[in-house]
Amino acid sequence: PEWNILCNPERQRSSEDLRLRRVSVPSDFEGLIEKVVLVERMREVRALIGFTRIIAPEDFEDESRTKVGKRVPMSRRNPTWAPATDVRGEGIFVQFREAALQQLFGRVQMSEFADKYLEAHRRWRRVRGIQPEEEGYPGLRYVLLHSFAHILMRQVALECGYTAASVRERIYSRAPNQFPERPEPMAGVLIYTAAPDSEGTLGGLVALGEPDDLGRLIQSALRDAQLCASDPLCSEHPPSFDGITLHGAACHACLFAPETSCERGNRYLDRSVLVPTVERDDLAFFASET
Repeated sequence: PEWNILCNPERQRSSEDLRLRRVSVPSDFEGLIEKVVLVERMREVRALIGFTRIIAPEDFEDESRTKVGKRVPMSRRNPTWAPATDVRGEGIFVQFREAALQQLFGRVQMSEFADKYLEAHRRWRRVRGIQPEEEGYPGLRYVLLHSFAHILMRQVALECGYTAASVRERIYSRAPNQFPERPEPMAGVLIYTAAPDSEGTLGGLVALGEPDDLGRLIQSALRDAQLCASDPLCSEHPPSFDGITLHGAACHACLFAPETSCERGNRYLDRSVLVPTVERDDLAFFASET
């Protein structure tokens, strides 16, 4: 439902909880980005229903499959209410062109790279006793979108006036026909802030979504992602087969974000699917723009 609303801002009626405005795509990225929508006002509600350790709900493709026994309840008896936060915020939604993604994922090199990530995913779940091992693999589409969200969050935090921990991501990723009941693809990211105080509604983030500013931010983020202070070690890091890590060319110096900002615990990240690195240049989605 969120995806449908963000992709069709003209159909949504403005209210105190949601106000959307579509703007032009930065001219340098019209071939790769389909749509940019400014979320001038949004509402986020989060409820606490329990606690987990080691295995988090996002480790499953469908959070409803999380074993109840793995979650510590809020109280000894079944509660009739749950503590929640109701906050206001703002954000920038970027939708990618499906044709450009299909062209990228059609490369032979990308298929081989995807096999390595899938094997790393299996071994990561095997070490933690999560079955079945193949379930929940988000695919390279997610790795691309997730990595883009992180470089954009890091760049936005430098200029919008919010702390890095206040800027969050929401990834919309679904391959064509991935689910029979939902055959349409999704490829987009929402970079937003939602804080319980006035910081969530200052307007500094959404102002950076205008075409000229957003184009400059993306260019700067891509340029910074090409080199890392930890290179060549960072760029040479493969998806781990020992089950310890689940990321490629990514580290605290280039892609990692605060835990409160990332929806996957800094997993499924890799600079090489975005831009050429010192290790490889055959996977970059933004190769012609950098």
